Amino acid sequence: MSGLEESLYALDWNNKMSIAVITMVSYECILQFDKEVTFVWGRPWSMMSCLYLAVRYFGLLVAIISGLWGGLFYMSEAVSYGTFLFMQWGISVYSCLTKVILIWRLYALYNQSKPILYVLLGLLLPIVALYIAMDVYLWSRPSAISMQEIIITPNIKYCTAFFHIRPMFAIYTSIPAICYDILLVFLAIAVLVKHLKERKEIRMKPNIYIVLIVRYHVIYFILNLTIQIFTAILWANIPMVVMNFILLFYDTAPYIIVPRLIINIWETHANDNCVRVSTTFEDCVCWTSPPQLEQHEMDRRV
Repeated sequence: MSGLEESLYALDWNNKMSIAVITMVSYECILQFDKEVTFVWGRPWSMMSCLYLAVRYFGLLVAIISGLWGGLFYMSEAVSYGTFLFMQWGISVYSCLTKVILIWRLYALYNQSKPILYVLLGLLLPIVALYIAMDVYLWSRPSAISMQEIIITPNIKYCTAFFHIRPMFAIYTSIPAICYDILLVFLAIAVLVKHLKERKEIRMKPNIYIVLIVRYHVIYFILNLTIQIFTAILWANIPMVVMNFILLFYDTAPYIIVPRLIINIWETHANDNCVRVSTTFEDCVCWTSPPQLEQHEMDRRV
């Protein structure tokens, strides 16, 4: 394949994946908007509703810009470089937001334990600093990355990125983030194991909300781990088709799955027969109360 044919092939794949990214994240946002109005805009504000709006709309912005970058629309080298920086820094910010969501859920699961909250937030600070160092070293230095305009014909041209550093720094810095994710999912599973043991002793069914939240913690962990693995794979010399499908997952899955998992819990609670369903989920006793109070709530429903 000649250089011209290879450039056309790359541009064609980029444009197809870009349209797919923008279509998928936009459709998901429209699909969930009625639920968002019901469970966010129509209810009292809470910490989780603020986090939901952050991951929903900041994630939507990052995803759309990721779709636009790379050839769908022509950008000069300077604009392309600035857009690329926003994408990379935005991905790091989004990852930190997802970790804050998990921390807040754990804080609730551990009966609003302030030590748990402070310890997890304290451990998050080095992870944030590591993300900043990685973004500065990998993406924000002209010696590490540069933009080059590819001219196919006078009317067909685009800018693409060229990397001038080895990938080992990015791989090494992902290890502490993965370890932190392992800690979060371990704490969630520990709560579930304790809860199941207590319910078994008194012969009661597990609290559906605790099971649901822990399940979503595991999904978050798998999602973050997959993204870290895919990030490392992207540095390898892989076929164009494989790379574009990885980027399709990379640019859509986090921005679709994370908000959906948040709103699914609210929707489950709204469809339940809980007598306190008019309150926000975070303020409801149905998922944090001891068995005696839950039984009292059930007696009231009867």
